[in-house]
Amino acid sequence: MQIDTPDPALVRAAQEREHFRLAAKLALGFVAVLWLVFLLGWDLDLQRFGVRPRQWIGLPGILFAPLLHADVAHLVANSLPLVIVGAAMLQLYPTAALRALPILYAGPGVAVWLFARGGVHLGASGLVYGLVGYVFVSGLVRRERRAVAAALLVAFLYGALVWGVLPIRHGVSWETHLAAALIGVALAIVLRHRDRPPPRRYSWEDEAEEGPGAAFREDEGSESADHPVDGDAAARRP
Repeated sequence: MQIDTPDPALVRAAQEREHFRLAAKLALGFVAVLWLVFLLGWDLDLQRFGVRPRQWIGLPGILFAPLLHADVAHLVANSLPLVIVGAAMLQLYPTAALRALPILYAGPGVAVWLFARGGVHLGASGLVYGLVGYVFVSGLVRRERRAVAAALLVAFLYGALVWGVLPIRHGVSWETHLAAALIGVALAIVLRHRDRPPPRRYSWEDEAEEGPGAAFREDEGSESADHPVDGDAAARRP
């Protein structure tokens, strides 16, 4: 399998470094919002605004549930993955992120409302699973060095998250994790042609494409100029 190397003039430019800083700031800013909501709602019982499957009162949870967490441990577990994988998503796939992130944010909540078991489902872990699924599968289908490196990093850091899509832990919304992971995988495949940097080209590639053709045309031109023939001679040439 061929893995493309992006043009260094593009991926190492000052604009690219500025883009990385912006991606990191946005990811950190979202996590800061999660902590702010958690601290401000300490005594407000905001958990009631989570997703309640097949209940009309639970529909607003599709928008609010990713901002709410059951306790500090729940929020801490989601914070670092959101910063790391969120920054990678925004850095590597900025155009696709504009389309993927709203779906990754709300899509799992819709699936949970329609199909999950009863109870209150909340937390940003669905967004974490969606981002991990997207970044990992993008590395498999894009065949570009930076995408592959990000996929390997995600697999190394968060490969154990795969157990979260199974109903093996009490009190964990595995339905949210499974729906988010599937949505992330599907989006990675659908948006695989976006944000593809031009591959690096070497001088020998240009020579291989232009050299033989140019030499052939030059030989033809020199033959016509140095050895003119009339129509009959041309017709008799084998």
